[in-house]
Amino acid sequence: MAVVIDTLSNKNPRSAGGRHPEKAHRPDNDIQRKPDWIRVKAPVSREYQATREIVRANKLHTVCEEAACPNIGECWSKRHATMMIMGDTCTRACAFCNVKTGLPGALDAEEPANVARAVATLGLAHVVITSVDRDDLADGGAEHFAQVINAVHATSPGTSVEVLTPDFLRKEGAIETVMAAAPEVFNHNLETVPRLYLHIRPGARYFASLRLLEKAKELRPGGFTKSGLMVGLGESREEIMQVMDDLRAARVDFLTIGQYLQPTKKHAKLERFWTPEEFAGLESVARAKGFLMVSASPLTRSSYHADSDFAELKAARAAKAPGALA
Repeated sequence: MAVVIDTLSNKNPRSAGGRHPEKAHRPDNDIQRKPDWIRVKAPVSREYQATREIVRANKLHTVCEEAACPNIGECWSKRHATMMIMGDTCTRACAFCNVKTGLPGALDAEEPANVARAVATLGLAHVVITSVDRDDLADGGAEHFAQVINAVHATSPGTSVEVLTPDFLRKEGAIETVMAAAPEVFNHNLETVPRLYLHIRPGARYFASLRLLEKAKELRPGGFTKSGLMVGLGESREEIMQVMDDLRAARVDFLTIGQYLQPTKKHAKLERFWTPEEFAGLESVARAKGFLMVSASPLTRSSYHADSDFAELKAARAAKAPGALA
């Protein structure tokens, strides 16, 4: 079982409202009708409700809810959820993201222990831990990440930890702090192609994110690194191919590619839906370029099927020459 835990307050994930004050002045972008291959069933199963009750009972919130993930019904029915630490408010204002933006509160010193206790209670074999961006903190929250990783490893020694971190832009020593805690998987999403960064990820820098992934592999060669892309924002297939090459040059093991879904009219415009056949083509190319693992489909998200993907990652490395690292 894989869970991603966060501490977000989820009021109405489909409405910009007060969650995104920086987007209020932007012109509306019509939300396109989803094609048949992106339709998902409403989450109504008993297993879904049971997972929801566990999350509520432990006073946790999930990025699954906060980001209005289309896979929540499937994942929660399998008791998979995803945790987000360091609060519910992000210091960035990415054009694609539905997480609330503004001035965050203080870190919760009890959070590492609370997350570790929840992981143990749920009996997770693999847990995904993500966070909001915390540019207000001197280390971007790196030490807090390390404390959570250490707490989970200490409480549940058999549980593998996957972290999906911010870029820690201009935070000296941050990635070293996180990797010293030895997460089994280090993930940082590039999200889109370099040309679109100024509009889609205005607070980030493409090559800084790429270097972060490269540094993570240098610091922990035996671990796995992972990154993800969205399509549908106006990128070209050729630009995606170049990003794949950049990621392989940084020795990234695992690539996820999913369809961007516009959260509200105030978010970045959805330019087009990529077809399942196009996703299959991207996956084929990515595997040919040498990624150990590739997940590319309209509904793919960073933590989607994270537990089974981790098992496949280990098997893929083991199938290579003895002692070889990606």
